[in-house]
Amino acid sequence: MILYAIPTPLGGEPSAALPAGAIGIVRDLQDFVVENAKSARAFLGSIGMPVRELRIVEIEKEHEREADLLRPLREGRSLGLLSEAGCPAIADPGAAIVEAAHREGFRVVPLVGPSSVVLALMASGLQGQRFAFCGYLPREAPEREKRIRQLEKRSRDEDETQIFIETPYRNDALLGAVLKACHPGTQLCVAADLTLQSESIQTRTVATWRKLGSAIGKRPAVFLLLAR
Repeated sequence: MILYAIPTPLGGEPSAALPAGAIGIVRDLQDFVVENAKSARAFLGSIGMPVRELRIVEIEKEHEREADLLRPLREGRSLGLLSEAGCPAIADPGAAIVEAAHREGFRVVPLVGPSSVVLALMASGLQGQRFAFCGYLPREAPEREKRIRQLEKRSRDEDETQIFIETPYRNDALLGAVLKACHPGTQLCVAADLTLQSESIQTRTVATWRKLGSAIGKRPAVFLLLAR
């Protein structure tokens, strides 16, 4: 039996974001472990699945019992792991489920689909040979500024792109903090609303960002920083 790591669209129709082969595999499943049950049902319904007949369990409701979530595998049925958007276990819950599956000897198969982190890096023009995903930065201003300076130094020392994200309503505060803390020559890319009609991907030096000014707004965004 197989645990399938299933990407979901960042927005728009599944057929535009996922290969037909991946959708076909998903349609053959009956059991799912998901980040959010409501969005999972919407996605599964959009590809023609009988949602009411499926077994859908949220990760957080049984987060202390990851092994229990693998029960379908033990009972001889393959299992799907679904993120709310993008790839599961990358900037999303699910890694503990995958780890538990490996520990018990089950095969894990990742399906092809969109990852906001990878798409942003592809379109940024920044260092793609060496990069690090750093997740969320601290909320409090002093700790956040300290962390940004650390990432800029690491980027310069290692010639490594630093990638991080923020809750959409704090995007503009994070952008302001980066522009305040970083050297004028440091490059910053902000990739927002990836794969949507409103998609915006801009790579500029910090000096140019400061001069032109910009507001991201409450949109899903990925930040990429490269100092040289």
